[in-house]
Formats: sequence, C-alpha cells, structure tokens
Amino acid sequence: MWDPAVYQRFGSERSRPFFDLVQRIGAEAPRAVVDLGCGTGELTRTLGVRWPDARITGIDSSPEMIAAAPEGFALGDIAAWQPGPDTDVVVTNAALQWVPEHRELLPRWFAALPAGAWFAMQVPGNFDSPGHRVVRDLAPDLHREDPVDDAATYARQLIAAGAAVDAWETTYLHLLPFEGEHPVVRWMEGTALRPVRAALGDEEWQSFRAEFAARIAVVHPVRDGLVAFPFRRIFVVAHKGGA
Repeated sequence: MWDPAVYQRFGSERSRPFFDLVQRIGAEAPRAVVDLGCGTGELTRTLGVRWPDARITGIDSSPEMIAAAPEGFALGDIAAWQPGPDTDVVVTNAALQWVPEHRELLPRWFAALPAGAWFAMQVPGNFDSPGHRVVRDLAPDLHREDPVDDAATYARQLIAAGAAVDAWETTYLHLLPFEGEHPVVRWMEGTALRPVRAALGDEEWQSFRAEFAARIAVVHPVRDGLVAFPFRRIFVVAHKGGA
C-alpha cells in the first residue's frame, strides 16, 4: 500500500529528477501527454503549465495515490497501458522499477507512438547503495534483484527501436537534516521498505525497523546535523523521427 504522505517526505529532493528529465524533452506543441506512474499528480500538473494546449493524463496503479490526484487521472496498470495515436509525449518518473516487464514494454511502447513523439523515463539506480545492502541483509527474500538497467543498456534498446536517444546518469547528493529520527529511514519507508512493511506484522515490522535504523546510522552517519545521502538516477529521453 502506498501512503502519499510518507512518499512525499523530502518532496523537493524527490521532484528534482522529474524536472531535470522533462527539461530535455524537445516537444513544442504535443497533442496528448501521458505520465505513467503519476502518483498524486502534483508533478504531472506542471506538464500542463509547459504545454497548456495538450491533453494531460496521469496513470497510477495505487488507489491511495489516485485518490489524492486531480479529477480525470486514472487508476491503471502501467504494464497494460498502450499509447494512443495522438500520444506525443510520454513521461515516466521513478515508476518503471516497480514494473518487472518494463524492459520488454519499452520497444513496444516506442513502436506504437506516432512519428515525432517523445518518450522520457527516469528510474532510481541506487539498488547497490548502503541502504539497499542493509535491506538485502535483513530481508533477503523481500529484496528485488536488479530491477533496472543502466543508461547505456536502455539507450541501446531504444536506438535499436529507431530512436534518437539522450541518456545520462546523475548522482545527487542529498543533504538531509536529522530531526529526531534518521532521515534515510524515513526516506526509504516511502519506497524500498514498502514490500517489507507489507509482508510483516506490526510487531515484526517494529523490530525490523529498529534494526534497520541502527545499521543505517552506521553507513549514513549524522555530521553537523545533516546526513549525506548519495542517490544515483538513470535518465533516458528518446525521440521518434519522421514527423
């Protein structure tokens, strides 16, 4: 279960990759813009500011997120989505890591887009970070192995599908304030720890969380009231020629 309030902690840090991704999309007057994995739609709404004449649609698989989204945004499975004939821009930000079959879907989606369309994706690339290694140690059966590829692999896949590709990786250094509780624990509760929380009862979860917090404090120490939290992100923007 997604909790919008938990996910939206550290909102400025989580939103920055979205804006860094979208600014590299070269579309001028798209007819329809789709955000796959839109969450509450807060970031999706900014697409309407950039392209005020476009029809903006958001899709997310979480009922809790869609309940907090604007009217007209849809509950749906990303894996079942298909672009329409006027889908000129597709954005998917920090969502495809939750879709195991996304590697197979990318060339199909791109092939179905109209000429001149843009496809822009961002996924976290921090699955070998200290925090994820702690999760792997404490809950090996609940840790997802290799849910994403690197930027070069995605680029090769989309180039093979006929795209002109702009791909890059960025490691952001988030400096998170310590405010009574370790901020990396609070961050990961909104993402990587969700499958663990869903699998454990309340008492088991509290025990797990305490051990997790103790280990996180070692790998991400607090210095001068701040925690340095490096976070690698993978970006790909693909353009379909022929317009």
